[in-house]
Amino acid sequence: MATSGTNCREGLRFFCGDDFTASQKARELFKKWSSPADGVETEVIDGAVVNSGEALEAIRKLREAIQTLPFFSPRKVVWLKNVNFMGTDRVSESKQLLETIDELAHDLVAFEWSNVRLIINAGRVDRTRSFYKTLQKAGVVEYFEVLSVNDKDWELKAAEFARREFEVRGKQVAEDALDELVNRVGPDMQQLANEAEKLSLYVGERREILLEDVKQIAVQNPLARAFELADALGERQMMRLLQTLNRELETLTYDREKSEIGLLYGLISKIRAMIFAKEMMKEGLIGPTKNFNSFKAQLERVPATLFAGDKRNNPLSINPYVLFRAAQQAGNYSTDELVRAMEILLDANLKLVSGAQDKAAVLQQAVIRIAQPPARQTV
Repeated sequence: MATSGTNCREGLRFFCGDDFTASQKARELFKKWSSPADGVETEVIDGAVVNSGEALEAIRKLREAIQTLPFFSPRKVVWLKNVNFMGTDRVSESKQLLETIDELAHDLVAFEWSNVRLIINAGRVDRTRSFYKTLQKAGVVEYFEVLSVNDKDWELKAAEFARREFEVRGKQVAEDALDELVNRVGPDMQQLANEAEKLSLYVGERREILLEDVKQIAVQNPLARAFELADALGERQMMRLLQTLNRELETLTYDREKSEIGLLYGLISKIRAMIFAKEMMKEGLIGPTKNFNSFKAQLERVPATLFAGDKRNNPLSINPYVLFRAAQQAGNYSTDELVRAMEILLDANLKLVSGAQDKAAVLQQAVIRIAQPPARQTV
């Protein structure tokens, strides 16, 4: 490998983190760097492998590609595409592979980039590894955050991303439509982009995406369906609540990560959030709004010292978007009804733990008692 000459960090771009965003950025740059008008020679190497042997072969091809200088063009662009062997999985932990990647990274630091440019895109990478830190010296590294439901602001970041996707397609999206889309899709950038494309085509010449459009054609992924049960409880929509609960109960037969207790805890969290939201509105700490950014700004103005102590009694420890939805839905119940709902769910918890009754029936009876209209409630 060539080691002399100018070491231009711009010759190497490494995009990683969120799979979709990293791939999208790499594709855009590859298109920019390999303009046919410039007569650029290109080579694409598949970095998606199933074992360490294939990973080593991909690295060998990469070395060969960047060492082979262009014959009839001024520059060569190489793209190692969709790498999946730089993370923490079993394939990535191969000792020989780790040593080979480290060696490659060090060689890239000294490589002369005058006639060759290299693009690498990967999904999740282990940023504690030496190769990652070495690549930062060799070129320009861009890490795109992988969103998760455990992130405090994932809804806001997902909404901002989706809004940009609509804007590049010449569309605007209503706030309630955007909230619904994020709620349905979750923190999945690729799916959000797909839905933005689908909705933009669906509305045709109309410029604005409306709530009804999202409800008509947007998909609901498994993560979003998990939120739907609590959301239906918050909206106090009996039919939707029972349908969603029955659907979730059916998934327990093949999804071992779910359980009746898990579903119950989700409902308890929802009631708890609505109690907090109602009390905060009563104290004037937050006010009603349909805009998440506005709501988040209100939360940031609430003094943290007001809720010092047990985290379980601190509404500021709840995910802001969860509290936002709870504030919107708290008006569907009185304070007494929410307190009674918590008692019903705690009683259901005892019944589920004891195993004395049919678990599905316990949950069904609990949500009916909570969500039915006040005039029809039973003791």
